[in-house]
Amino acid sequence: MKTTTQVQLSIMMFLEFFIWGGWFVTMGIYLPNTLNTSDGEIAMAYSTQSWGAIIAPFIIGLIADRFFNAEKILGVLHIIGAILMYQMANASDFNAFFPYVLGYMIIYMPTLALVNSVSFNQMKDPAKQFSFVRVFGTIGWIVAGLLISYAFHWDSQEGVASGMLKNTFLMTSLASIFLGVFSFFLPKTPPKIGKDQKINISGILGLDALRLLKDRNFLFFFLASILICIPLAFYYQHAGQFLGEIGASNPAAKMTIGQVSEVIFMLLLPFFFKKYGFKKTLLVGMLAWTVRYLLFAYGNSGELAFMLIVGIALHGICYDFFFVSGQIYTDSKAGEKFKSAAQGLITLATYGLGMLIGFYVAGKITNSNLIAEGQHNWHSIWIFPAMFAGAVMVLFAVFFKNEEIEYKE
Repeated sequence: MKTTTQVQLSIMMFLEFFIWGGWFVTMGIYLPNTLNTSDGEIAMAYSTQSWGAIIAPFIIGLIADRFFNAEKILGVLHIIGAILMYQMANASDFNAFFPYVLGYMIIYMPTLALVNSVSFNQMKDPAKQFSFVRVFGTIGWIVAGLLISYAFHWDSQEGVASGMLKNTFLMTSLASIFLGVFSFFLPKTPPKIGKDQKINISGILGLDALRLLKDRNFLFFFLASILICIPLAFYYQHAGQFLGEIGASNPAAKMTIGQVSEVIFMLLLPFFFKKYGFKKTLLVGMLAWTVRYLLFAYGNSGELAFMLIVGIALHGICYDFFFVSGQIYTDSKAGEKFKSAAQGLITLATYGLGMLIGFYVAGKITNSNLIAEGQHNWHSIWIFPAMFAGAVMVLFAVFFKNEEIEYKE
């Protein structure tokens, strides 16, 4: 791969995740403080990610893989996304805001697959080359949070009170326009499937891999993957809101610690996987969920602020040790014929179904612990996902039989 191509792909990844990290983390602070939304409405806003994940395979499978170059669709989607993001910034209430965020996530979620397609198409050895390009996406997410907290102070108490978080949508709108235009200059990535080649809905959604559920171990892993998304949704939906509400300084910057942790533990995962095996790796990941939420439940923005930092820093173990290990396990169980279908099925089950249920449950639990306008009993809120993750961990430990899985670096 040429150096210029590698630079192009790295910029693409940086902007792709800069855009997502630039508004998604702080939306939980923005909505109740600027648009006076309820916890249920916050849940609705975050659930658009799940609807986007469910619809994305159709956009990729029916359009991107058959008719147009991936880089051109990427450009068009981000330009449309920039318009929707601008409209989100100018929405005066939640009823006006929601259609735009829903439309945006339906437009954005397919771009996650498109940037991967553009990258893989240029790589002779994706296993070795992709991680270096993909890490710039995590850097983009981190930079977005640091800019919000330290350069612009939009998430400070004064900034939140004066509605400055509106600027996060304007910032990401500009970045989306830039990436949209930039995409048309990316290396060509032609359609993978001929226009006349038959495709089916089950193939697009990964339903061809449902036969894997006949395997008892894979079935328990599949169910655990859906269930663990319920505590995961609490983090995505309410961690930023929690930090803002208890008066923690620079919440957007603090949340980037999770992305730094993700990079570190991604590098450590192969060593842990080889030494302890698949089952123990997943169990450590699930244990990390329980510990994280207990730290959130008992920490505060004063003397115990370090507990919040540690809880956020556990994100790398929570995500990498469960979801990345799960992708490896799925790949090993699927066999060559159903690899893509199996990964599609797991993605649909987790980011689609699992997160959709999780966002709904998180909204209900949070709303039931509202003690005053803009004030929640966060201790009780965080105890629920801690207990839930712990229960999933125990069930997985009991019912999943250990098996040897080869880790291919």
